[in-house]
Amino acid sequence: MRRGLLLLGMSAWLLPGISGCQNKKPAVGASESIVVPVSRPIQREVTDYVDFTGRISAVQSVDIRPRVTGYLTKMPFKEGADVKTGDLLFEIDPRPYQSQVDSYQSQVNLYQAQLRLARTLLARDQSINARVPNSISQQQLDQDHAAVEEAEARVQSFEKSLEIYKLNVEFTKVLAPIDGQVSRYYLTLGNLVNQDTTLLTTIVSVDPVYAYFEMDEPTLLRIRRAGNEGRIKFSAGDTTMPVLMGLQGEEGFPQQGTVNFINNQVNPTTGSILVRGVFPNPRPGGGQRLLSPGMFVRIRLPIGGPHAARLVIDRAVSSDQGLKYVYVLDAENKVQYRRVTTGPLQEDGMRVIEQGLEADDWVVVGALQQVRPRMEVKSERVPMPTLGPAAGPGGDAEPGKSAPRTRETLPIPAPGEPSKPSPSPRASAAPATSPAESTAPAPTSPQR
Repeated sequence: MRRGLLLLGMSAWLLPGISGCQNKKPAVGASESIVVPVSRPIQREVTDYVDFTGRISAVQSVDIRPRVTGYLTKMPFKEGADVKTGDLLFEIDPRPYQSQVDSYQSQVNLYQAQLRLARTLLARDQSINARVPNSISQQQLDQDHAAVEEAEARVQSFEKSLEIYKLNVEFTKVLAPIDGQVSRYYLTLGNLVNQDTTLLTTIVSVDPVYAYFEMDEPTLLRIRRAGNEGRIKFSAGDTTMPVLMGLQGEEGFPQQGTVNFINNQVNPTTGSILVRGVFPNPRPGGGQRLLSPGMFVRIRLPIGGPHAARLVIDRAVSSDQGLKYVYVLDAENKVQYRRVTTGPLQEDGMRVIEQGLEADDWVVVGALQQVRPRMEVKSERVPMPTLGPAAGPGGDAEPGKSAPRTRETLPIPAPGEPSKPSPSPRASAAPATSPAESTAPAPTSPQR
């Protein structure tokens, strides 16, 4: 009994201490302002452009079909080879048509002989009647005239039929109608081909080539307004303008051509209009032409001439339900939301900013997942980064190199304020951490 009372008293004395240890909360480390890289927009001349997708098409394309019926006897061309106008592609057995030519030639000879006889009889009767008036009746003279005219008509009829059969003999030789590249044999020797029906092969021209693409209605209006304002020079009745093209796997748009056709109406279903560009497709010495009909291509259409523009790295531009914005730092080192109007993306990864930014704004170019509007941060001033060659002043990188990062950990001072001391090395390394690491609290030692 006495032992039980002793244990009960010890438990009552220990419980408050244990509960006190369990309820004590660990101390949280002091939070640090994150360091974000900021850059000023760069200024340089750019050319506005719009990108499209298109397909290559041949300027001329011909389906080769026979013009007579018969059996194939020759196919002297090589599949896939370049051919010239007049090259022999196929030959159809000409013997049936040559026999018809010979037959009608004989008929022509026969009626020509009859014509000569009729003319001789007419001339003789006229001569007799001239020596002895009324010795030949008028009826006989009329019959002689009719016989001559009838013989002439027969000769002309059979001569025209003979021309048709001679054409058929010529048509047994199927010739290339254009310069270009020929396709494969669709039929082999000995097959029967039907006049104007059987497809033998195809030929497409290869230099130059067309590129067709669909232009949206806003871009069409933009180009027409630029032409009316004089930013695009059009001659009277001419709509030619430069256009660039890139193939799959090519960097940029190295192929240069001109727009030579814009359709006369907008497709009401798609709201676009058909546009065609023409591009040279030469064969390099000992090589192959790059462009073939049916290829998928990327089209870039410049709009107007070069003009001054303000640019930032594209990754600094975010989107909120279709609205573009950037983060900028104000004089108190607080992040501010700034809505902007963007232009085309340049080849070095820079995005044109048409409205919303000033030349002296500091734009957040990194650690975008860690910042929020009105958050106070520390800045690391760096030149505006690029992804490739860039030219012009304002911190652009050298050709082929990205802009170097020069660490400057001084925060942006407010007007009339002294500059703040540089952050500790630990704070300067904050942008290199992941978003999860930047928001996690500092670890604390366990409390006993």
